[in-house]
Amino acid sequence: HQASGGTSANGISHHPPVTACNIWNDEHGVRLAGHVAPKASFSTTVHIDRKGYSIYHIDKYDEDYLITMPKIHIEGIMTGSLSPELSGTTYIRSSSGYTAKIHYSSKGWMSGKSNSFVASLYHDDHEKEPLYTIEGQWSGEFTIKKAATQEVIEKFSTSSIPKTPLTIAPIEKQHPLESRRAWRHVVDGIEKGDIFTVGHEKSKLENEQREMRKREKAEGREFQRRYFSKMKEDPVAERLAEGIKGPTSMKGDMDGHHGIWMFDEQKYKRVQQSLRNGSRSPMRPRFDSGVGGTSIW
Repeated sequence: HQASGGTSANGISHHPPVTACNIWNDEHGVRLAGHVAPKASFSTTVHIDRKGYSIYHIDKYDEDYLITMPKIHIEGIMTGSLSPELSGTTYIRSSSGYTAKIHYSSKGWMSGKSNSFVASLYHDDHEKEPLYTIEGQWSGEFTIKKAATQEVIEKFSTSSIPKTPLTIAPIEKQHPLESRRAWRHVVDGIEKGDIFTVGHEKSKLENEQREMRKREKAEGREFQRRYFSKMKEDPVAERLAEGIKGPTSMKGDMDGHHGIWMFDEQKYKRVQQSLRNGSRSPMRPRFDSGVGGTSIW
């Protein structure tokens, strides 16, 4: 965490799989929070439908933006040359009354480029009369045009964006449930091409977690998430989703069957206060990691 902001991301459910995140920067007055629940289906390709959404807030303008999740499909299963790409249509709807509609497409057998997209920005009352269109590769170059005249406003390249190096704590200093530490033996097996180790370590992790769930159920309690809480409703998201007019709809993309998971400020403050006081976990007297048979406080 930096002084002016921070990031929190947690896998909050394994069955069904759900991940929630919260990213904020108080100095610049921006926040992004959301959750996503992937569901995979298989054919000659792997299709991953990602239900959920994110809310982006800008303090300066007191605006909220509802962002739905693009689907993913993975080619090359039969050949062993995996190629994941985004697909389908997503929306970014602002409380200011404007919406961006984004359609992702992939490289075809004979033509096209990977990571391609076409987007339009329009007022919610005039979807058929977009103000701007954008087309290109979201991982490379794309062009922004005025929709009415096709005048090029800007040609943008993602390579021009300075990238901040990712700083990661050493494995031994990470929490036992942080992804890189919890899954390190599985990752080592993948990198070595040792399928036996991959399967063994993956099963070990999952079986330990299943045993934790059984104990919790027998004791009539539920595992408490450290930073996130399950809510019955999200008024901001509902208001923005209902604001879409015409044939487009965000409701199917949001699909709350996995629950609405939101960042809990009170939980976060208790954890930070506990860390400042040098206390053990404020969430429970004993924090079972379920990783490698270890327990930490």
